[in-house]
Amino acid sequence: MSKLQIHGAFNTRTSRVIWMAMELGLDYDHNPIHYSDGSTRTPEFLAINPNATLPAIVDGDLCLWESLAINLYLANKHGGDLAPKDTAEQGLALQWSFWATSEVEMAALDALKNRLLLPEGERDAAVVDAAEKKLAKPLAVLDGVLADRDYLFGDRFTVADLNVSAVVGWAKIAKLDLSAWPNLTAWLDRCLGRPAFLKARGN
Repeated sequence: MSKLQIHGAFNTRTSRVIWMAMELGLDYDHNPIHYSDGSTRTPEFLAINPNATLPAIVDGDLCLWESLAINLYLANKHGGDLAPKDTAEQGLALQWSFWATSEVEMAALDALKNRLLLPEGERDAAVVDAAEKKLAKPLAVLDGVLADRDYLFGDRFTVADLNVSAVVGWAKIAKLDLSAWPNLTAWLDRCLGRPAFLKARGN
């Protein structure tokens, strides 16, 4: 059987998929391509992902893109504690993954760009302020859910935690003030302190 192929440089959303592969102990080939060098617009890559976005995987005959969808697929395929154990957990994993992309990701990315990624002369503090205000409501929701549990499903780390923390973690990298949400920050530290996450980052 052919080995799983993960396409995308680590400093893209591909990092989420590499983290999942590390958690699952998968054997994979990594093709660290990036948008900046035109690699995502070659005919070879467009045959895998016609959107020209990262990450993408090839698993046997399956080509799959969208980082959080890839992680849900890998968790379901390989099982173990990270995977949903029943239909209810499957629904919750989908809910939290969609929530992360719709409620958190774009505002967190705005903050990250304007705090760290853009050249200093192009950064806009007003965009960061707006992102912080937009994030207040969803982060409060997450903090409330975590008030009586260590992880989203209770006492075990799952694909839902990995997907959501990979997105919410951008707010931490952007050095936004998360002190108003102590349950969230403790959970984020637990997720981002996992050995597989640190190994994926080369720590």
